[in-house]
Amino acid sequence: MCGIVAYVGYKQAYPILIKGLERLEYRGYDSAGVALLNHGLKTYKIPGKVAELKRFLEDKDLDGNLGIAHTRWATHGEPNFTNAHPHYSQTKSLSIIHNGIIENYALLKEELIKRGYTFNSDTDTEVLVNLIEDIQLNEQVLLDEAVRIALNQVVGAYAIVILSADSPNTIIAARKGSPLVIGIGDDDFYVASDATPIVEYTKNVVYLEDEEVAVLTRGEKLKLRDIKNHEKTPYIQQLEMNLSELEKGGYEHFMLKEINEQSRSVKDSMRGRLNASKALVSLGGIVDYEQTILAANRIVIVACGTSWHAGLVGEYLFEDLARIPVEVEYASEFRYRNPIINEGDVVLAISQSGETADTLAAIELAKSKGAIILGICNVVGSSIARATHAGSYTHAGPEIGVASTKAFTAQVTVLTLMALRLAELKGTIPRSRFIRLLHELEDLPNKIERVLDDKGATKFIASQFKDVHNFLYLGRGYNFPVALEGALKLKEISYIHAEGYPAAEMKHGPIALIDENMPVVFIATSKGIYDKVVSNIMEVKARSGKIIAVVTEGDTTVRELADYVIEIPETEEMLIPMLATIPLQKLAYYIAVMRGCNVDMPRNLAKSVTVE
Repeated sequence: MCGIVAYVGYKQAYPILIKGLERLEYRGYDSAGVALLNHGLKTYKIPGKVAELKRFLEDKDLDGNLGIAHTRWATHGEPNFTNAHPHYSQTKSLSIIHNGIIENYALLKEELIKRGYTFNSDTDTEVLVNLIEDIQLNEQVLLDEAVRIALNQVVGAYAIVILSADSPNTIIAARKGSPLVIGIGDDDFYVASDATPIVEYTKNVVYLEDEEVAVLTRGEKLKLRDIKNHEKTPYIQQLEMNLSELEKGGYEHFMLKEINEQSRSVKDSMRGRLNASKALVSLGGIVDYEQTILAANRIVIVACGTSWHAGLVGEYLFEDLARIPVEVEYASEFRYRNPIINEGDVVLAISQSGETADTLAAIELAKSKGAIILGICNVVGSSIARATHAGSYTHAGPEIGVASTKAFTAQVTVLTLMALRLAELKGTIPRSRFIRLLHELEDLPNKIERVLDDKGATKFIASQFKDVHNFLYLGRGYNFPVALEGALKLKEISYIHAEGYPAAEMKHGPIALIDENMPVVFIATSKGIYDKVVSNIMEVKARSGKIIAVVTEGDTTVRELADYVIEIPETEEMLIPMLATIPLQKLAYYIAVMRGCNVDMPRNLAKSVTVE
């Protein structure tokens, strides 16, 4: 959940490090720091965001061709000067940055205290760097060997980069469970939590595998070993990311940019996979496993947060179209409740980042039970992409805003294509309906454009409700996950309490909350159980609740009942989530902006949740 950047080579390190931190700040922004090696090891760090670190460093000596940098999402210890990264070893000859959690840090710390070590911070990271130093001093080994030995004693997850005052040309990097990518330049190396800080310098990257240790020395080739001391051959890949995707492109916030990119990102998710005129749908990533999926007793979807909501839409899709039983599980609960998984079960993991710790752990558990693991994620080369048997990338492009928007609609797009393909193979859908759905899906980006161009309606509604304290979001059928996702977006970025429910469940408790101060968002489109939703709206209206309704263009019934209406184009029922979610994203965005919230970096959150 933290951002790591490092550089070793012949260029000035600081400009590379600080720009990298700015690109990675969506991964954590409680504190930030840099360490530079230049006639000694210098470390600068502060609580707060990267912009504050830049101001703090304006009058400092930042010369040096080797350095590490970090932006933190706090786990062990509050965000302050002491707990911010990088961390020195006791002799201040080593400096380390770390993403992840060392679960046995307390036992290691106790042993190090017995050996005379003292600790300044509350972090597990300071324990690790002192363990490495203790091994290096007592066993008289090189730094990379000390790192390797230390990591054999560690329980938990880590991505680390470490430098030594005694090694002016080398940095050491290692990972387990937390992502780390190495960029290979001309006689220099770049290291980061993901490729965003690297792309403008090189397209050649190596994604470290679990328990690999890399030795990066300027002017030399990358050296790679695992913690069992086996030499590994680096696998160099080419980045497909473009630098322009990492900039705001004239938008005030990344979140607004990414909301407005959804017509393109949905189209990109279908590119090469859908041809309505030829009645073809195919996902090359799973083609070898199609018969396995069809033969499975069930599909278990594991995910967290917004991806879990996409999984709920997937449950409706697979059961409705392909008649395959589906269970949707929170990955964080799945791994701890002794789930029943049998050989031949198909587990589908969904993650924007491809690095979600709970989802990765759920994958490993399901694998150990003999399940077939498929993945849907957005980041090429991510841990989930490598851990699964097969899967599909969403091709949504980088998503920088912490609150997920285009990743959700891209995930639902891929799930829809997958469900349609399985339904075609299984013969559970009439050919005429199959072709009609393909054409409607292919036209969806055009309808998304119409939703995005709402003539300011959503912004006006936001201005009427920016000061409320609670929201309810209600929907039925395919629109129930939309209600959950809408409520989550509002909570994440505006800090307004919001809850999503199936509309019929309102009578079983939440209706007690309804009064003239309670805004209720209904996803009340004309397909599905429309009449029942109208009845639920009337129940709220009878109790003076303020009604905001997302309706199909031309609707008159709900318009007469609702206080505010947002229209979306008519489409097939199962495709409504990809249209209806967008105005809810915009509503949350505008409310948050009007409340003065930082929509791209909401408090306490981070984009890639790589710790439990």
